[in-house]
Amino acid sequence: MDVTADNSAQSNKIDDIDIMRIMKMIPHRYPILMIDRVIDVTLGEGATGVKNVTINEPFFQGHFPSRPVMPGVLIIEAMAQTSAVLVVATLGPDAEGKLVYFMTVDEARFRRPVTPGDTIHIHVTKQRQRANVWKFKGEAKVNGVLVAEAVYSAMILDEK
Repeated sequence: MDVTADNSAQSNKIDDIDIMRIMKMIPHRYPILMIDRVIDVTLGEGATGVKNVTINEPFFQGHFPSRPVMPGVLIIEAMAQTSAVLVVATLGPDAEGKLVYFMTVDEARFRRPVTPGDTIHIHVTKQRQRANVWKFKGEAKVNGVLVAEAVYSAMILDEK
């Protein structure tokens, strides 16, 4: 995890969180771990998750064999995981490994299919936080084109 250098004594920016660090921060594992990297993190505000979509993804065997398309619910899951990494990075090491549960998913829109070979950039922005409940706006883009978006809320629980 590389912290962006700035003139302030304590920065609220993180350039890059790699897959090994992600797996320390959130409990998800293959085949449901939906992000490969998190970049451009501004603690307490927003982050960008990166998902490299390959034909080796297990869901492509059935969705759909003749025209592989990433299921929209998994794109929303990638948004949630990116948000979970942002929450853990914001709250610090004591939050690592805690479970984050969806509470709501609203305004979900799927604009274009995501297929093998695509790289999804998942931009998440915190809209608000009250106690252990966080609300986010997520946008997933491929080559700068919006493919999906949603507003969702989640609760972080201490159930290690």
